[in-house]
Amino acid sequence: MSIAKSYKRWVRDPAARKAVSAGYREGLSVDLILVRILLVLIVSSICYLLRPFGLAAQFDAAVGAAIGLAIVVFEWRLRQVSLKRLIGAAIGSVLGIFGAYLFALVIRHSIAEEHTRSFLEILIMLLMSYVGLIVGANKGDLLNLTALGGVFGGEKQNRKTYKILDTSVIIDGRIADIGETGFLDGTIVIPQFVLRELQLVADSSDSLKRNRGRRGLDILQRLQKTACMQIQIIEDDFPAVREVDLKLIELAKLYEGKIITNDFNLNKVAQLQGVEVLNINELANSLKPIVLPGETMKVFILKEGKEYNQGVAYLDDGTMVVVDNARKMIGKTIEVSVTSVLQTTAGKMIFGKWDERASMRSEPRVAAPLVNGAAASSLQPVSETRKLQSQPAPIMVERPAE
Repeated sequence: MSIAKSYKRWVRDPAARKAVSAGYREGLSVDLILVRILLVLIVSSICYLLRPFGLAAQFDAAVGAAIGLAIVVFEWRLRQVSLKRLIGAAIGSVLGIFGAYLFALVIRHSIAEEHTRSFLEILIMLLMSYVGLIVGANKGDLLNLTALGGVFGGEKQNRKTYKILDTSVIIDGRIADIGETGFLDGTIVIPQFVLRELQLVADSSDSLKRNRGRRGLDILQRLQKTACMQIQIIEDDFPAVREVDLKLIELAKLYEGKIITNDFNLNKVAQLQGVEVLNINELANSLKPIVLPGETMKVFILKEGKEYNQGVAYLDDGTMVVVDNARKMIGKTIEVSVTSVLQTTAGKMIFGKWDERASMRSEPRVAAPLVNGAAASSLQPVSETRKLQSQPAPIMVERPAE
């Protein structure tokens, strides 16, 4: 009963499960260390007893210990290699050895010198094995082991995905909100030359640029504090390339990553060079609520438009609203009627019209103030008017003509 109770408590308690798994991992690591030490001792003892190198027993034992350590290091490096690379390296080595054997047959019948023939056979064997091993390991990621099923079906894809941030998207700040929601996976890469550009903007003499640069640095600190994002600052640079946009494209090609930007021109140039781009403006446009023609909306007229008698307003998300007949309403909030919506890759524009007559009908009428004394004398008080209305009208008698 005590064993059953302890098992149930272990199943229900996550802390107990973590402690048991941690102890298991520690015990396994200790066992591996003991096995490695035992392997080194065995190789050293064999070399000490057999003396294969013709040296003193102590020197042969030291050489054996070095060989054992080399085997342990090789095994430790192999543990970090994926199963696809191991299979590719094995296939490449076998094909290289088979090709070296064919070359050796040709050399054996063409060269009479024994020492030269032996040297060439060994050299070609080493060369073909090495080339097959390296090429097979590099091309092993192309193997599709999931189609085989069984043990190979559980092989995971360990390839990292990189997303490179542009200066414009850092200053914009919406990337931090998107990252906190967990929609950005992979490694977020911030190049060192982008940080230098941000620092130059933050140190600018212009107050507007200085505020934008400082905002970008604050956004980077916010990204680093986000738990669900993996931030990596890299030192890779391209001295032959001067422009930051072209450096971003070259970096994306090097890491096989995607560029996150708000720059319309960088978006087009990167797509022409075969680099994938994630545009925050396109994402925002796809998530914006649709405004249909005929609907009414209240906007604040901020400035004058390009055309005659036009006013320009902006929504909270930055969408421009061009309003006809609203030039004289700059600095005021009015109700406009949407006439059309223009959707482009650079953003969305809303066109509307302000009806002055409808607004005047909807507003309550206010009595005009008296301006001068003439106008005041022309109007009589209400009390005097009522007195005059209460008095009887005089009788007019027509005088006969002489």
